[in-house]
Amino acid sequence: MNVQRNHEGGCACGAVRVRVVGAPKEVNLCHCMTCRRIHGAPFGVYAIFPRHAFTVTGKTLAWESSATGRRHHCPVCGSPVYLAFDGVDEIEVPTGVFDETGLYPPQYEIWCKSAEPWHDAQGRPRFLRGAP
Repeated sequence: MNVQRNHEGGCACGAVRVRVVGAPKEVNLCHCMTCRRIHGAPFGVYAIFPRHAFTVTGKTLAWESSATGRRHHCPVCGSPVYLAFDGVDEIEVPTGVFDETGLYPPQYEIWCKSAEPWHDAQGRPRFLRGAP
């Protein structure tokens, strides 16, 4: 897969579309309880891009998931679309929104204190809390 080129994706119903330019700065797999609940799964995987490399079309709703974090989702189908933090020039995009699969394998795992005991990290670096 060529992660250097542009990639597009969107929510489940198609009302919101995203586009990224170039490769992500990094990709993480997060086991925090918020990600687990947002995705309805044991973890979320996020590709992190500079804000200038990300565009969104269609209306999103934002939920203030922390003092500085806003999780944007589609108001029609509820799909998570991206995550933005105040004062940080990055956007975190759940890798499941992309039209093409297999683009961005995780480089490391965070909030592993909440990981399922059966989860195999496959040799990736793991951190009990957030990234160092």
